Amino acid sequence: MSVRRSVPGVDFAQVRKDLGIAEQFPPEVIAEAEQVVAATNGGMPDGQYDDATDIPFVTLDPDGSRDLDQAVHIARDGDGYVVHYAIADVAAFVKPGGAIDVEAWKRGQTLYCPDIRIPLHPPQLSEGAASLLPDGDRPAALWRFRLDGRGVVEEAAVRRAKVRSIAQLTYEQTQKDFESGTPHESLALLQEVGERRLAIAAGRGAINLNLPEQVVEAGPDGTWTLSYRDQLPCEVWNAEISLMTGMAAGQMMVDGGIGILRTLPVPEQEAIDELRTTARALGIDWPDDATPGQVIDSLDRRNPRHVAFIEQTPSLLRGAGYFGFTSGNPKDKVHSGIGAVYAHVTAPLRRLVDRYGTEVCLALSAGTPVPEWASSRLEELPDVMRETGQVERNLEATIIDTVEALLLAPRVGQRFEAQVVGRNDKNVTVVLADPAVRARATGQAELGATVQVELRAADPVEHKVELAVV
Repeated sequence: MSVRRSVPGVDFAQVRKDLGIAEQFPPEVIAEAEQVVAATNGGMPDGQYDDATDIPFVTLDPDGSRDLDQAVHIARDGDGYVVHYAIADVAAFVKPGGAIDVEAWKRGQTLYCPDIRIPLHPPQLSEGAASLLPDGDRPAALWRFRLDGRGVVEEAAVRRAKVRSIAQLTYEQTQKDFESGTPHESLALLQEVGERRLAIAAGRGAINLNLPEQVVEAGPDGTWTLSYRDQLPCEVWNAEISLMTGMAAGQMMVDGGIGILRTLPVPEQEAIDELRTTARALGIDWPDDATPGQVIDSLDRRNPRHVAFIEQTPSLLRGAGYFGFTSGNPKDKVHSGIGAVYAHVTAPLRRLVDRYGTEVCLALSAGTPVPEWASSRLEELPDVMRETGQVERNLEATIIDTVEALLLAPRVGQRFEAQVVGRNDKNVTVVLADPAVRARATGQAELGATVQVELRAADPVEHKVELAVV
């Protein structure tokens, strides 16, 4: 689904200023980055790296991406598969306690705005020397997985290696290539492996909402568009490779007694019971032995009642965080949405925690001690990631709210058709198809119903709209 409307003159810089987000790196950070790049001949630092440049890796990202964290290659191996997954070795470029490191701890993660990226690391690294661009050799943490014919991981290990990407692919073109039967050779088995991993995920009770997201993109003549965007199948398959890696990393950390896990508490039974009640009200079948994830997987995203049900399921996904540890066996610290122990290790250019998780796994896989610079800060990371994650959520919400208000400002008093996807005692949450707006509306209506709403106010300065069910 892609419903677009354009609006001119959005001041995203002011939004960032209001939220206290710094766009520029301090001079000392840029200077250190330039020194590091010069010392590494633009991309390949000195160090012990196995040579894996014979593997024809490719990257798969949104069009225009420059901060490329991952490169993949999948091959058949008897009745199973071998997946090689290269992750940018950011630690090779960041001196512990140096200017780049200190700034990364302040930022926590890359922030994405419609007009610019605010990277975690200076662009000399994140869009240059450390990025897995197809312009030369790069250092990587290279994961190797042996999967059986069902897609179950039989072996997993990670080592430092020199890799070379041969192509930078986009989701859109890759999806077209799969549909025409001509995928890139390095990715030809992505669908096969991805679908097998999805089946395994369903068996674990994993929850995959897979709803259209609101996106703001640059349009013609300096305008901005607000639209709904569906995830492409190849994005879903590709995400399974990352999830597989994160689960292997999490298990490695639990077994090794050191690491940092991405966690999500198991939902309370009361929340599941409430969701079952919602399913009955919407006429959705929920077999006694089915998990919430299996029910969600069975639904049709084109059915308004089904969408309304899926919109209620984030109540099962509250409380995500991180758990850093240097001893013990925290096997109970699972990510309930994934149905397994899990760690973030596949996006170190964009997320601070991944550099530390990757270093832990490299040491555990090699049977060597985790470097002190990594082990000493594992228990500090959860707070930093929580705080910077809140900044990211605030920025995203404010941008969407601002563009929604600008789009609707000239249309106060008009009525729109909307779908009810949430409700409480005071109001409902509705989704407008055109323009692509999601907002609360005063009044009451049944979940899944199609209603008329009237626009009472739209204030871009306050980033809000007021709707009412009529």
